[in-house]
Amino acid sequence: MNLMRLKEIREDNDLLQKDIAKVLKISQVQYSRYETGIRLIPIDKLNILADYYKVSIDYLICRTDYKKQYPKSIIK
Repeated sequence: MNLMRLKEIREDNDLLQKDIAKVLKISQVQYSRYETGIRLIPIDKLNILADYYKVSIDYLICRTDYKKQYPKSIIK
């Protein structure tokens, strides 16, 4: 999975790995492994990041260059 965008979007927002690790409630080392592709990032963490950055998960994983989030589902 291409996660180059994780680093790119983090740096564009002038954030450090430790800042995002805090958002995800994980260690900076763990986040670094996600960003470098050493470990796959779980979907629940991608969901948190997409909400945090206000982008789609598809944008985060480079499936699209379209940043806008999808509308929330009405199904609960």
